[in-house]
Amino acid sequence: MRLLDRYLFRELLTPLAFCLGGFMIFWTSFNLFNDLDKLQTAKLHLVDILEYSVAMMPEFLVTALPVALLLALLHTLTQHARHNELTAMRAAGLSLWRICAPYFVVGIFAGVALFVLNEYLVPRGGDWADRILNRYAPRTTVTNTKQPPGFQNERAHRIWAFTRYDFRAGELDDVRVVDLEHGRRWVAERAVFTNRSWTFFNVTEYIPRYTGDPAPTLVTNVLSMPEFTETPREMKIELKISDYERMNAKKKMVPLKDIFNYLWLRPGVKSAWLQTQLHQHLAAPFTCLVVVLIAIPFSAASGRRNLFFGVAGSIFICFFYFAIQQLCFAAGAGGHLPGWLAAWLPNLAFATVGIVLTLRVR
Repeated sequence: MRLLDRYLFRELLTPLAFCLGGFMIFWTSFNLFNDLDKLQTAKLHLVDILEYSVAMMPEFLVTALPVALLLALLHTLTQHARHNELTAMRAAGLSLWRICAPYFVVGIFAGVALFVLNEYLVPRGGDWADRILNRYAPRTTVTNTKQPPGFQNERAHRIWAFTRYDFRAGELDDVRVVDLEHGRRWVAERAVFTNRSWTFFNVTEYIPRYTGDPAPTLVTNVLSMPEFTETPREMKIELKISDYERMNAKKKMVPLKDIFNYLWLRPGVKSAWLQTQLHQHLAAPFTCLVVVLIAIPFSAASGRRNLFFGVAGSIFICFFYFAIQQLCFAAGAGGHLPGWLAAWLPNLAFATVGIVLTLRVR
């Protein structure tokens, strides 16, 4: 069977490569045209623009890979059916499931690639794109003039507040730290994280009194606080997830490691949006297997068929499937559905339909 499997692989991978290449060319052109004003404002050169396009490719591949796989499968299986190759294979004693085994292998590898893209390449690509856009801008720390950003460590019972931050350098300005357990409070002009420890500059420490407000008990230029175990990375995760949840981001998924770190920092948090994000991250790789299950009954039926049927069917399937995904995600993020159900429902529903239709193929 190795010869037959190699033949089926080759017949699938060729249109898959063409579909991905065509999508990439179209998307790169559209994205550059759409972001032209932003690129001009950032004063990027030709090399910078090419680098920016490469940095944004993983984000597009997350959407393009399942669609390209579906188109390639529909084209390949329709061609096999039109030339009666599937009929000959089944007449030789092979079941339809065995014939399509190479396609499931491709779906598994595509699912692994999708997971790697979501977990590693898309977040890094987004950060890389932001650095490119700010390459020729003045290097300044981030300032929030409306509401000071903050960080709460529920395990250590501490709350941080600051007006400006530079997490890459490990620096915070106008820092206020409150120890909820003992009532102590620190106010400093600046804090720097070095050697796994926080150092405060021009700091005033307040301790609680039995009556009235806390009294200042220590005023010093430099104060090292090794007992503060919070790190700039943890603070960045907190602010990143807060920004994602506030914007109700639907296209980009928060990496699993950031979600787990956030849940470790905030063990009592109950966020419908975060639970939906967690399960969606786990369910997304199975999209490619669902695509295979949907493509088989739509294009593997015997007889000569018009290729337009497969293309039109793929467009309808893609639109309906991704529409259901977005509706379920919105319902899960809004608390109308449990997070696990909102993430897995589209895959389970379409996989069940694909299996039932495949069993009915003659």
